[in-house]
Amino acid sequence: MVVPSPRGAALQAADPEALRVSVLSEALPYIQRFAGKRVVVKYGGAAMARAELRDAVFRDVVLLASVGVGVVVVHGGGPEINHWLNRLQIEPEFRNGLRVTGPDTMDVVEMVLVGRVNKQIVNGLNRLGGRAVGLCGSDGSLIEARSYDEGSHGLVGDVAAVNPDLLAPLLERGYIPVISSVAADRDGRAHNINADTAAGELAAALQAEKLILLTDTAGILRDRDDPASLIRQVDLAGARDLISTGVVCGGMTPKTHCCIRALAQGVAAAHIIDGRVPHALLLEVFTDAGIGTMLLGRRIPS
Repeated sequence: MVVPSPRGAALQAADPEALRVSVLSEALPYIQRFAGKRVVVKYGGAAMARAELRDAVFRDVVLLASVGVGVVVVHGGGPEINHWLNRLQIEPEFRNGLRVTGPDTMDVVEMVLVGRVNKQIVNGLNRLGGRAVGLCGSDGSLIEARSYDEGSHGLVGDVAAVNPDLLAPLLERGYIPVISSVAADRDGRAHNINADTAAGELAAALQAEKLILLTDTAGILRDRDDPASLIRQVDLAGARDLISTGVVCGGMTPKTHCCIRALAQGVAAAHIIDGRVPHALLLEVFTDAGIGTMLLGRRIPS
């Protein structure tokens, strides 16, 4: 089942002050509902690249954690990896949309994601009063990697297993785990894992209430050239149908597959939202209208 109406219509109001009060009033039941629940946020795209959007995301994450939501942030960092590869005169190579990751490239990926981008996010959250802690998939054997497509892309990995035991005590004590999508296989070799994939599998292992993917699109569109064709809600059967009929295509396909896998493993809801909109996280979680596409594991009545 697909509900096609745009979710942002209720956010438009002539009086900004009335809108702010309305949003605060709307937020209360959602704050009460999600306190103590777990939410996994995949952070990337424009929300990572633009300073004003970074600050908005960090504020949203800290606010969620402050009202008792257990937030886990998973991130990639493709543009930053490309920047450092170019500085080191290593030519970036992509095949079928995936980064070909030889040993030299993997060294850069690990240094950039684990040592640089991860700590920038941690510092940004802590600056706003959060209690963020930086991790990668290798820490505490959090994620076990396996070679993607029999090693056709070098050290590109898929998720073989997730062990969330490390995260539970951190979340219970109000910490915000920030996880880079680098993990080792059984032989200890580091692999570069797609951050959407890592976020979805972590959400499933944590039995999260929500998986939220910040993207550079409004969500799933019925017509890719028409933002007004945003699909508001879709259930598992509807999502699979959108893929099979070609409505979901290109870069949206792996994101939708990631959400489907998470929902099939027990995550209550998955969201694909526009990270180019300031405070998109709060708008999606704490307002009736929301801002993107919500995918649900339960069937939506006709």
